[in-house]
Amino acid sequence: MSNNGYGYDFINGYNSVVSPSTVHVKNTGLARFFKRYLLQEAFSVFDWTMPDSWDKNYFLYVLYIIGYIGIIDTDLFGVIPQHGGLGGYNVFYQPQYMLINNPLFKKTYKPVIGEDCVCLRLEPDYCGIYDIVDYYGDLMALCAEAAGGNLLNSKLSFIFAADNKASAESFKKLYDQIASGEPAAFADKNLFDDEGNLRVTMFNQDVGSNFIADRLLDTMRTIRCQFLTDIGIPNANTDKRERLITDEVNANNFETRAKCSVWLDELQKGCRKVKEMFGVELWVDWRKDLKGGADNGDSASDSAL
Repeated sequence: MSNNGYGYDFINGYNSVVSPSTVHVKNTGLARFFKRYLLQEAFSVFDWTMPDSWDKNYFLYVLYIIGYIGIIDTDLFGVIPQHGGLGGYNVFYQPQYMLINNPLFKKTYKPVIGEDCVCLRLEPDYCGIYDIVDYYGDLMALCAEAAGGNLLNSKLSFIFAADNKASAESFKKLYDQIASGEPAAFADKNLFDDEGNLRVTMFNQDVGSNFIADRLLDTMRTIRCQFLTDIGIPNANTDKRERLITDEVNANNFETRAKCSVWLDELQKGCRKVKEMFGVELWVDWRKDLKGGADNGDSASDSAL
């Protein structure tokens, strides 16, 4: 939906249908924080060999987020990777050509896939993996938000008795000053009763019974382990126990290889086509320190046991 011609009130009202205003996870700084680093972890699975003249960061971000990148021979820059759109379809209903434009190009390129360019794709369906990053980033942001709120609420459990709205606002300001760590807080005398006591009532003395931040942090680690499993990084991905048998760890290592093996097959197939069509040395393989875990689970087993 285009935002042109719409005010913020209409946009907020429209978006609140799918993103309730009481839940702030998507498109927040906290969620972006986790997604940024989760995506970089996904980059670390494979080791790339490519020409020095290519921008590796541009290459990886386009490939992993968009899902594919075109390798074309340009008039000004030679053989380079470029983001573009897909068009047409062949007898197998696969894209027939790419439409590539760049402000620095003198023309728009429309190369035929397999004849004039190579469409290097990450997954068979031409999709990227940002949906995985987005999903786990949102979950980790929820856990972090809940843990922060729980830590804050564990500091204090009081009821403030206010005679009017002005007194309630004064109590709020007083609490904010104390919670923020200010060395001194100044209160209006109207906040005290006739006997000179602050109108504060203990609501729940056992604040420890409501403390769940440690469990939330454990949940966050579990979510991250599941993400590592999905992107191909070996990990125990089990709750800590005194006895963790090797077969359990090896079973997880096979699971970690499931998705990314498909990705690697697609990428290596594309690299061979690039070599054949343009003579450019482009290759991808497991990162060296992940090869053991990918092949037989030894590295992950050693770290888990």
